Amino acid sequence: MVTALYVIAILGCGEGNAPCEAVRMLEPTYQSQAACTAATESALTRFGDADYPVVVAQCVVQGSTPTLNAADVMLADGGSVEATVSPLRP
Repeated sequence: MVTALYVIAILGCGEGNAPCEAVRMLEPTYQSQAACTAATESALTRFGDADYPVVVAQCVVQGSTPTLNAADVMLADGGSVEATVSPLRP
């Protein structure tokens, strides 16, 4: 049985529905998507300084390409991220 390994992709997103760009693929691999997701907040704290209006972390299967549009980014409370202000910057 082949088990997928997950990695954290740090993505920079602009405005509108433009695709987010992969800024960095982090080295640690995770045995499950849940373990990967649990590590995303810490990853954003360390690597969320990319020069984009919005910086997000997404868990992806190792070797795959992350796909996310700025309009798809959602906040924990269910609202959309305002693409002009990064949630990581004051």
